[in-house]
Amino acid sequence: MAMQAAKRANIRLPPEVNRILYIRNLPYKITAEEMYDIFGKYGPIRQIRVGNTPETRGTAYVVYEDIFDAKNACDHLSGFNVCNRYLVVLYYNANRVSIAMVLIEWGAHVKISAKLLR
Repeated sequence: MAMQAAKRANIRLPPEVNRILYIRNLPYKITAEEMYDIFGKYGPIRQIRVGNTPETRGTAYVVYEDIFDAKNACDHLSGFNVCNRYLVVLYYNANRVSIAMVLIEWGAHVKISAKLLR
């Protein structure tokens, strides 16, 4: 265990790597428990959020305790077949999140004018 920690201390990760994974192309009926079965094999998970609105169905966020576990999961599960759907696993990037997605994620039920989204 101590040897693994020493190895990890010497590894430099790319700047986009973080503990939060954004998953797309999930089966619409997948549960958080099924997500835990798939993603939990790569390390302890702090949180799983599965999209449940029409705009977020088929997507989820998985937050790992450790950044190296998140990297390992991203490397191994991108393209993984779940119910004949190939997962798209990306690192969460706050700069790519649109205004509409932020409002949807936070449960805001507001109408956004087309001018605001341009």
